Amino acid sequence: MGKLFEETADKFKSYVMPTYSPQIMFVRGKDTRLWDDDGNEYLDFASGIAVCSLGHCNERVTRAIQEQCGKLVHISNLYMNELMPELARRLAANAMPGSKVFFCNSGAEANEGVIKLARKYGNKTGRNHIISMDNSFHGRTLATLAATGRAKYRKGFEPDMPGFSQVPFNDFDALKAAVNDNTCAVMLEMLQGEGGVFPADREYLKKVRALCDEKDILLLCDEVQCGMGRLGTRFAYQKFGIEPDVLTMAKAIANGFPMGAIVAGKKCADVFEVGNHASTFGGTPLACAAALAVQDAFDQDGVLENCEKEGEFLRAELSRIAEKYEFIKTVRGMGLMIGMVLDRPAGGLASLLLKDKMVALTAGETVLRLVPPLTITREDSELAIAKIAKAVEEFAKQEGLK
Repeated sequence: MGKLFEETADKFKSYVMPTYSPQIMFVRGKDTRLWDDDGNEYLDFASGIAVCSLGHCNERVTRAIQEQCGKLVHISNLYMNELMPELARRLAANAMPGSKVFFCNSGAEANEGVIKLARKYGNKTGRNHIISMDNSFHGRTLATLAATGRAKYRKGFEPDMPGFSQVPFNDFDALKAAVNDNTCAVMLEMLQGEGGVFPADREYLKKVRALCDEKDILLLCDEVQCGMGRLGTRFAYQKFGIEPDVLTMAKAIANGFPMGAIVAGKKCADVFEVGNHASTFGGTPLACAAALAVQDAFDQDGVLENCEKEGEFLRAELSRIAEKYEFIKTVRGMGLMIGMVLDRPAGGLASLLLKDKMVALTAGETVLRLVPPLTITREDSELAIAKIAKAVEEFAKQEGLK
């Protein structure tokens, strides 16, 4: 590490709350590459945790931000700005019929808002219970923590906010048994990210949709990580043959500029009334300009098609690697949200990749998670496969594995 890292790390230790422990510093990025403070180049298959889906410093997004900065950055939602309704129109036009949008700043904030929406919907008939899934992740605010199906994130912040319960993912009988007269919503991810890159079963989702219709229960889809093109369709639910009542998004919606959104279908598009919910920075002209540029890229640059093509290539090549080693249990995922599942913690494998100048993530402790930009080239994919094959071989030797 260079002098700049050391100076920055000293300031970090002295002045930043210790909720993170960064061991490397990046100073520049372009497309699928990052550079650290010593000038070393890295292949980025993490995308800021599925955020920079068009790559770093995407020209469309950069130009839109620069142009909007010279016009208007922020006013207040007490006043109209022309970009917010246009972004809402374009999102709604590609989502559920008759849907409307609320803008905020992050995935946790979007999920917090959708919990409020579900309770307001249910409270008309005295219902406020929400069922979510084991191993789910919905955020770190108190309400989204209570909805999150991983107890380790709630440790130390007890008592949990009441009104939530979890059931096993993809287990319809368990879900049906958990529904009671107080249940107003079911909340799930179409493909669990933090929980281990674990997709929902299509038949399971059809049954969940039918149950929600029968009981007048809202189906809430958390697409914060798996949405906005990540699975090869604009919205994740479009891969599974069902429509939720409400979906949430953030991360990739503005390619790194902080933004989140709730898209509510016709059934609950008008549940919120004036004064029910708000966000100071939600839907600012600057954020909307960045997000509109992302929508332009989806419409004009073949992003979704590339995601499907490169995702299929990567999963096939990773499966070939997996066949050679007993400690690799499977490769799973969809589009460019891919997990290599080990029979042991995957942190060591991720560390070996970082040593070889490739950035990857872990998920669910035992899964190597790959969420590269949706704009990766075949050259990027082939380089990633070569680095992973090398790291897996070294990992096997270190662990004494076959």
